[in-house]
Amino acid sequence: QVQLVESGGAEVRAGGSLRLSCVASGKLWSITTMGWYRQAPGGKLAPVATYTSNGHEDYTESVKGRFTISKSRAWNTIWLQMNSLQPEDTAVYYCKAETEVDEETERFGSIPRRSDSWGQGTQVTVSS
Repeated sequence: QVQLVESGGAEVRAGGSLRLSCVASGKLWSITTMGWYRQAPGGKLAPVATYTSNGHEDYTESVKGRFTISKSRAWNTIWLQMNSLQPEDTAVYYCKAETEVDEETERFGSIPRRSDSWGQGTQVTVSS
């Protein structure tokens, strides 16, 4: 339904900056929110910066004041500006879109069906 393509990952020195982009295509009208997640080597997938259902920005504690999420008006693209990068920011960064479409059912009529779409990820490596 929604396809996501991330870009902008690279290897940088500690203290450097990167800007990640995520371009969405497909049923953009079904997107309810989007956000950035990351998975460090040997770690679990975790949220980094996301938009809440009411449009507010939410950041994990370790990136507050350093990372900024932004978006285009119609969810075409979201960005993640990352400043003052540290080695612990090293991870594969993924873009996620949450979508909702109405689905006709015999029992309940039209009900919302929610799903998540993920990009392929972009590698960010921060060296000390």
